[in-house]
Amino acid sequence: MSGGRQSSTISVSRVCPGVGEHPCAFRRVNNVRPNPGCSVEIESDWGFGDTHRNLPARKASYLIELYSWNPGRPLLPGLLGRRLARAGYSGAPVNNFGDLLGPEIVKRVLASEGLEAGDAQANSRLFSIGSVLHFAADGDTVWGTGRNGKETNATHHFSELDIRAVRGPLTAKFLQGRGISVPTIFGDPGVLTAQFFPELSPVPGQKKHAVTIVPNLNDFPKYRRQDNVLDPRTPLADCIRRIANSELVVGSSLHGIVVAESFGVAARLVGSSHESEFKYEDYYLGTGRAMPKTALSVDEALQLGGAEPLAYDPTALLGAFPFDLWDHGVEVAVQKRS
Repeated sequence: MSGGRQSSTISVSRVCPGVGEHPCAFRRVNNVRPNPGCSVEIESDWGFGDTHRNLPARKASYLIELYSWNPGRPLLPGLLGRRLARAGYSGAPVNNFGDLLGPEIVKRVLASEGLEAGDAQANSRLFSIGSVLHFAADGDTVWGTGRNGKETNATHHFSELDIRAVRGPLTAKFLQGRGISVPTIFGDPGVLTAQFFPELSPVPGQKKHAVTIVPNLNDFPKYRRQDNVLDPRTPLADCIRRIANSELVVGSSLHGIVVAESFGVAARLVGSSHESEFKYEDYYLGTGRAMPKTALSVDEALQLGGAEPLAYDPTALLGAFPFDLWDHGVEVAVQKRS
């Protein structure tokens, strides 16, 4: 996908003394270096618990931007609508569920370690789910992101990235060709959906949908009037719940496939009229499988049934999560200031 985005920005504002470090301001855990003291209510191992009220203060605001592709819908069809969008005139956000999933996964991974999303350590930008690598800039952090096969080398304008993991080996090869170091840690963070959205798991004994068709956003108009089709712009939780409560998911939505497989639901890719095969193959290779046979139609997908099931250990992917962008290992009781 290309052209436009929506970023989820999470922040913490601190009032820092600006006169060195105050160990009473933050609790040291796991040998993590304390941050500068803050004019906040604090908890301490050194016996101090009051607020520093008499120190000259300066305001510091730290931001983590969670990148999410979510442009506004064109106000008009065709070329004129695209030109208006480029000029900044567009309608409500697209809200494609697969692109919205990334920031929510990140927040839940943080919460699993007792961290709040606003506990940022420095200004930074994190890319996670999506074929959005071409939107990255020097210094950005990448965790599970993939290249968009429709984008040329010339549309990638970075030379230095902080790579923790990528979606698959095809993305890794592309980055390595640009001289960027990439660890051999592969996986789309969407494979963690079942683990981090347990409340959306199927209820035992509840009747399931026999088939759910999940088309790519750009393919959706072709399937709009078909039975059992899930609009990928449906609210995120509803999309996940419907997919999880299906016996078979078919379609051209990559994250329809990924989310289904995370819940152990059989899935079969249907070829897209708009998307490159690159991202699909990158995902399958990144989970240790060859690219399966792609169905040419929903009918063929139903005949073929699900592809080889997911057998993927997410330990390395979770271990590569960039907790260090936040105050990992530091316990704080922060009273947020406006």
